[in-house]
Amino acid sequence: MLSANLSLNNVTAGAQYQGLLERLLFSSVTSVPCCIFFFINVTMLFTLRSKAVFRESSRYILLYNLLVADTMQMTLSQLMYLLAVCRTRLSYPVCGLLVMLAKLTNEVSPLTLVVMSLERYVAVCQPLRHATIITITNTALAIIVVWAISSLNILVRVLLLLDFPFEDLDTLQMKDFCSDIAMLIGLVSDDHDKAYTCFVFVSATVVITCTYIGVMVAARSASTDKASARKARNTLLLHLVQLGLSLSSTLYNPILTAVSRSVQRLVFVRLQNVLYVCIFIFPRCLSSLIYGIRDKTIRPALMFYLCCRLKVLQVNTKVSAL
Repeated sequence: MLSANLSLNNVTAGAQYQGLLERLLFSSVTSVPCCIFFFINVTMLFTLRSKAVFRESSRYILLYNLLVADTMQMTLSQLMYLLAVCRTRLSYPVCGLLVMLAKLTNEVSPLTLVVMSLERYVAVCQPLRHATIITITNTALAIIVVWAISSLNILVRVLLLLDFPFEDLDTLQMKDFCSDIAMLIGLVSDDHDKAYTCFVFVSATVVITCTYIGVMVAARSASTDKASARKARNTLLLHLVQLGLSLSSTLYNPILTAVSRSVQRLVFVRLQNVLYVCIFIFPRCLSSLIYGIRDKTIRPALMFYLCCRLKVLQVNTKVSAL
């Protein structure tokens, strides 16, 4: 906990050395990619609700849930980042609400990847039972379970926060910027967060790896559709990559803590901005890019909606010119 507070204090102190121009520059560097990725994700979400084939397929319903969680996480992370850049200090209840929502959406992603991997496993290894097992009702139930498990962990964190003697504080106004580190109050809360994160990602890795091995074994069977098995295998590999990128966000704070001990404060803040874009912003758009480009069903619809606005602007420009 001491090292976490050291990291946060360095961020706070380092921000004081940044001038207005530099803060605007770094906020633009993070905000522009975030806006672009947000537009892509929202377009992807709209695409997945535009046709019945997407709304009635379990695979695309799970993808929609993953994109909702990633988009919410990206938005909340960027909001807290901009509040820190603007040197806005929140009250503990408001910051706690933002942090808990960010943690909730962050934990939904790996669990959703697990369900999506199991769906691909059933599609390849038990194709005759796929329509019976992977129904719309069962998919909705799986999504509810995913959000319930994530919400249960958030509830435990809230209960741990209630043990902190907030009544002894002179004010509920935070002295530091709102962040996940700032809300890890006490060793028990920190230990719980690490234990739960380790359990989720180890379990998810084991499940996705086992489904990948199962698909590999099924691909050698003469009765299995080779093309379908190959696509499912590649999809599961991408799920492992996505899981690894999600895990990298949990390593963000330890990396910053280690770096803060060896570099100057201003260098630390600049490095933090780069890591923030690479670890938090970019992975949240990866799902849209992967499925939007790879999936032959989604690709035409996604490209149509992405390019539609450009075509409208071109037409309006030509009409104005005439």
